[in-house]
Formats: sequence, C-alpha cells, structure tokens
Amino acid sequence: AVATCLHAAGVPFAILGQEESCTGDPARRMGNDYVFQMLAMGNVETLDRYGMGERTIVTACPHCFNTIGNEYGQLGGKYKIVHHSTYLADLVSSGRLATVPEEAGAETGDHRPGSVTVHDSCYLARYNNVIAAPRDVLGAAGVSITEMEKSGKNTFCCGAGGGRMWMEETRGTRINESRTAQVLATGADTVATSCPFCMVMMSDGLAAADGGTAVTAMDISEVLAARLATVPAERQLPVL
Repeated sequence: AVATCLHAAGVPFAILGQEESCTGDPARRMGNDYVFQMLAMGNVETLDRYGMGERTIVTACPHCFNTIGNEYGQLGGKYKIVHHSTYLADLVSSGRLATVPEEAGAETGDHRPGSVTVHDSCYLARYNNVIAAPRDVLGAAGVSITEMEKSGKNTFCCGAGGGRMWMEETRGTRINESRTAQVLATGADTVATSCPFCMVMMSDGLAAADGGTAVTAMDISEVLAARLATVPAERQLPVL
C-alpha cells in the first residue's frame, strides 16, 4: 500500500530487495548486542554503498525508524530517515496525493473503513513524538477517528516490543488482548496502525476476541490507498 501511494504521487523510489536485512532492533532489545552490531554494521555498509547518506530513507516500521535514526549514528551510519506516516502526510498536504469520498470510490471488494480508532506505535508516539502524522493521513482519507482512552504519548503497547513478539505469556492476560478490548470499546469498525509489529498483535487480538470480531486491523497506508482518486497500475518494485 505504501508503494501504491508513492506511485500515485509520482515519487521515484527503489528498494534494497535481497540486500535488505533486519536492523537488529529485536536482538538489541532482547540483550544480544553482538548480533545487533553485526546486523547494524552490515546495513550501514550496504546503505553507504548506495549513497544513502545523501538520500531519504522511507520505512514502514517504527522499530527500523528508531534504530536507524537514533542508534546507527553510534556506528557511523548517519541518514535522513522518515517514517511512512510522515512522508505520506507531507504528500497529502503538498497536493501530490488526492483522495475521493467513500461514496465516490471505486468498489473493489476490499474493506473500506468508515470509523477508525488509532493504535499508536510506542516507537513513534513515545520515543519520537510522531503522533499527528498518522491522523493527518487518516483525515485525508476522509474517515472519522474515535480515540481510545490510551493514545498518543500515553499509548498502550501492543505487546510485541522488547522481543515479546516471539514469547507467549503463561499467566495473566495477554497484552494485545487487553489492547483489543480498548479497541472494541470505541465502537470503531477499523483499528489503524503504522507498525507491522502492531498489525500482527492487533490482528491476533481481534481474532481471539470472543471467537472473532468484525473489526479489521489496517495500516494507515492501506486506508489511504483505498481512497486514492487515481490508483496506479500494479508494477514491479524497482530494486537498487
């Protein structure tokens, strides 16, 4: 969906393809700094080889955004990195992305949200104060937003941070299920987030809620892409 929006705005871009690897964030959070440094130094070497110090890196993952932007500098990697919520919000505000109202949109059979609640990623809202951009993107898509009690700087973790994506709670209530209850309390038909970790946890939480729920988890780019005035034809992503 991010690529669809970039194509629609006429933004020239490329991806690393097979040369892209994990930033090392999960390894560092779980205490294995050796693995983090190995991954990070490999990424710095790759990014420098393509001259990324003079370009803009757009990422759809707040974990990558925080790690590359705030931690790679310790290893000599200094880059201009932007989270996709901020980049898409700028494209909308500059008039490069136009949207249509729900009733005027093409019927694709895909889920097209009406009422949305926003789940803020910890690495965006808490660590980097990126709070307005996701809402600006959703506002451009013409959806109504109902905020949860815990949002923005006071967001409630999805339960995936610190390596807990790969752990199972053995006692108490799963964090993502607690957050799902907060989502359902808003009455929104969609929970929008801008983090792949949060997407997994929210989707799992919704699926486990009383045998399933009609609420859908979507990335903000998917919500925006569903309302684009002009949808570009699918094309192969260019690789550096």
